[in-house]
Amino acid sequence: MYLIIRKLLFLFDPEVAHHIAMWGLKIVNSLGLLCLLPQVPKCKSRVVFNIKFENPVGLAAGLDKNAEYLDILSKLGFGFIEVGTITPLAQPGNPKPRSFRLTEEEGIINRFGFNNVGIDRAINNIKSSNFSGVLGINIGKNFSTPIESAADDYLICFRKSYLYASYIVINISSPNTKNLRQLQGYDFFENLISSIKSEQKKLCKYHNKYTPFLVKISPDTSINDLNNICDIALKFKVDGIIATNTTIKRETVKSNPQHVEEGGLSGKPLYEDALKTQKYIYQRLKKEIPIIGVGGIMSGDDGLNRLENGADLIQIYSGLIFKGHNLIHELCKRIQ
Repeated sequence: MYLIIRKLLFLFDPEVAHHIAMWGLKIVNSLGLLCLLPQVPKCKSRVVFNIKFENPVGLAAGLDKNAEYLDILSKLGFGFIEVGTITPLAQPGNPKPRSFRLTEEEGIINRFGFNNVGIDRAINNIKSSNFSGVLGINIGKNFSTPIESAADDYLICFRKSYLYASYIVINISSPNTKNLRQLQGYDFFENLISSIKSEQKKLCKYHNKYTPFLVKISPDTSINDLNNICDIALKFKVDGIIATNTTIKRETVKSNPQHVEEGGLSGKPLYEDALKTQKYIYQRLKKEIPIIGVGGIMSGDDGLNRLENGADLIQIYSGLIFKGHNLIHELCKRIQ
């Protein structure tokens, strides 16, 4: 069934297709038909970051940037959902077109640039939803904020997300916001993580609630920076690492004319680099910090491989676009 739907959706620009798909899901849900979807196979639940996950298959940030579709997405069988990336102020993102589908390679290039409605409206969307599952809130800095002041933007979003998130993700690895990846360098990274950790302690004491925070890293990060990230994460007891964001590399898709488009490449072409980065940080972190594996997971075997190589949980996004809801079933069945 999804193959038919996909053929229709792929007739449109990827960003337009996304809005059509979400609009369609909204209608199907309003008719009560989403409840008729077969239940995903049972997986063994697990506790990560002191949070219980009914299954380890989550939705990565990017699909529901503004937390508008939580009630719908919760019916697809995910073990957890991550929304965002959300910034302090609303921003339109980069000019369109900004998303490009590489159908044969099962990849997507995007340069959205953190288009979102801002943290206040996103939190209102969360508060008005009926979602009661595990919720990650992915936060970033505004495009206009100088890199030297980036920590201020993250702290604003961190404070406003704290009570509503099961966990919070510090996104410092998108290639689509100018200079953002500089935050993975030693000095910027240590200052940012130190500030977030200090704020976490204050908020935990004030609210009597501990909300874990994770850091999302790039597959393009140098070994030197990966070592520094791991050292600082261990030093400040970061709760988790997400490996990885999209890549700016194009070696695997050069035969596609769209490979020249700027932006981050996701989907199947990202898999090996994301896995390589995950394996490296897993060895460096010595099992002291949990990892969420994301990037190019397109099959049950892909997901199992990520879990067998250091990931405690996994996330999908491009795989959902290319494979549909069945991918969640396939992953849960393979993982068990």
